[in-house]
Amino acid sequence: MLPDVAQLPHWLSQQLASSSRVSGYDYQHHSRRTAAVLIPIVLHPDGATVLFTVRADHLSQHAGQVSFPGGATESSDPDPVATALRETAEEIGLPGDQVQVLACLGEYHTISGYCVTPVVGVLQPGFSICPDPNEVADVFELPLATLLNRALYEKRWVTRQGVRGATHFLEVNQRVVWGATAGILLNFALELMLEGIPKDMTIDL
Repeated sequence: MLPDVAQLPHWLSQQLASSSRVSGYDYQHHSRRTAAVLIPIVLHPDGATVLFTVRADHLSQHAGQVSFPGGATESSDPDPVATALRETAEEIGLPGDQVQVLACLGEYHTISGYCVTPVVGVLQPGFSICPDPNEVADVFELPLATLLNRALYEKRWVTRQGVRGATHFLEVNQRVVWGATAGILLNFALELMLEGIPKDMTIDL
């Protein structure tokens, strides 16, 4: 169970400081291109949420999928935190100085060939955003407690880029979180030492 919103940033920092980093992959084990994403936790008084984007339909990779704001590393980025904050500002217009960065999670290797570093940050409600329509089709929030409940996820077969494999899905509030985004959230829950086992739909039950 998560603490109340007032205690959440301190609790997250404490838990992540004492946990071992959990890496993950989505078919690719040795991705060479680096990227970073922000996990933006919004501290609403009635319960924390996570802000997501829906990638624009015309993008060459992961079009239309639910995603964290973020993207590829540029040569001017000194570290993954800088990449995540810069990409978030470019995609949805959220200034980096509104985000309190808590920690970086373990790397996640994606089917598109990226080694992604997730960056956990919190922000206060009332912020303003201006999504770039060339990259983002929608911005929305989902409850943090639901996203970190590992037992609500399902492992399913899926074919992407001609490759058939298993990945995780979570359906909540008429949204479907899956692929690398779901994998990162599951690893986040592990690093927080939260319990729960996703339901395996890839085997005969």
